[in-house]
Amino acid sequence: MKKSLIALSLGGLTIGITEFVMMGLLPDIASDMKVSIPVAGYLISSYALGVVIGAPLLVIAGRNYAPKKMLLILALMLAVFNALSIIAPDYNVLFASRFLSGLPHGAFFGVGAVVASRLADKGKEAQAISIMFAGLTIANLIGVPIGTYIGHHFIWRYTFVLIAIVGLLTFLAIYLWMPNLEKGESVNMKTQLQFFKKTEAWLIIGITAIGFGGLFAWISYIAPLLINVSKFSPEDVSTILILAGLGMVVGNFVGGKLADKYSPAPTVLALLFVMVLDLLMVYFFSFNQYISLFLTFLTGAISFSVIAPIQMLMIKTAKDAEMIASAALQGSFNIGNALGAFLGGLPLAAGYNFASPNLIGIAMAMTGMVITFILMRLHQKQVHVQAA
Repeated sequence: MKKSLIALSLGGLTIGITEFVMMGLLPDIASDMKVSIPVAGYLISSYALGVVIGAPLLVIAGRNYAPKKMLLILALMLAVFNALSIIAPDYNVLFASRFLSGLPHGAFFGVGAVVASRLADKGKEAQAISIMFAGLTIANLIGVPIGTYIGHHFIWRYTFVLIAIVGLLTFLAIYLWMPNLEKGESVNMKTQLQFFKKTEAWLIIGITAIGFGGLFAWISYIAPLLINVSKFSPEDVSTILILAGLGMVVGNFVGGKLADKYSPAPTVLALLFVMVLDLLMVYFFSFNQYISLFLTFLTGAISFSVIAPIQMLMIKTAKDAEMIASAALQGSFNIGNALGAFLGGLPLAAGYNFASPNLIGIAMAMTGMVITFILMRLHQKQVHVQAA
């Protein structure tokens, strides 16, 4: 494996821990900051909003930088902004640091995907890109459980020390291992922005932001669900999160296979339907510890299996606008992150139990199914028009 791709994967690892570790730390941070768990959940939304805003802005701002320079800047931002969380004196400063930490997320993956495809051997571009995104699944399998363990058994701020260190390692790996690729042709932003005039583009953004938001309604409150409904001890949460991470690794692999074998839109529709059924089971059966453990693995697998087919949908729609489309897709995932965390917290704030966010997740996944069906109908109409 090329060292340059390992450097990109380290970036994915940093981003993955940054994004997902907050779900396991919510009870610890809420207790330390003396806020409720729903209010602590807004820290997840803050990060997601940072991704949504930062993805297009940083791609546009850095469009004429050499790829290595842009990746170095983004890696340094990841390290520095996560380090702010270590010293945040109160909730408001932590909220701001989470927002800043989200800014480089989408741009790193957007630029990284283009770089990975250029570094790949001919015919292995998709495999190279998958190596970068493998950092996300490794984060959920190893990084997030370790970060959660540190937060539960020591001080939650130490978790952000870990993230900052991984961010600095990413910077160092890119500096040492990434070749000085040429800037390439100047990006015509007018052409790139034409992408947003396509109805299909906005439908895919809607599917991702709303349908995939069902995952975040579940995982944003997984720690209190496991503690208060499944009756696991807080010390067990970091270990149980390994199951979620393992499920995500399996789901990412399965989703890639499905995306290669079947048409992406029907695949997304079917997987969102399976997500609805799964979240129903989470709502009704999480009181049983054995079933809860199985569903933790299964929900992680189903949720991440949707990613590859959605990416294929976006790629097919984004001809000549791959960079901005890649950034927009990351922004869409994190709109789902923000919506899932915010909406999932509403029933908790209203006094319902810690399984109730999954009802919000079900509604979001079902809405994603409706949007996917509309997209499929639009594709059918276009085929008929072209045939005529």
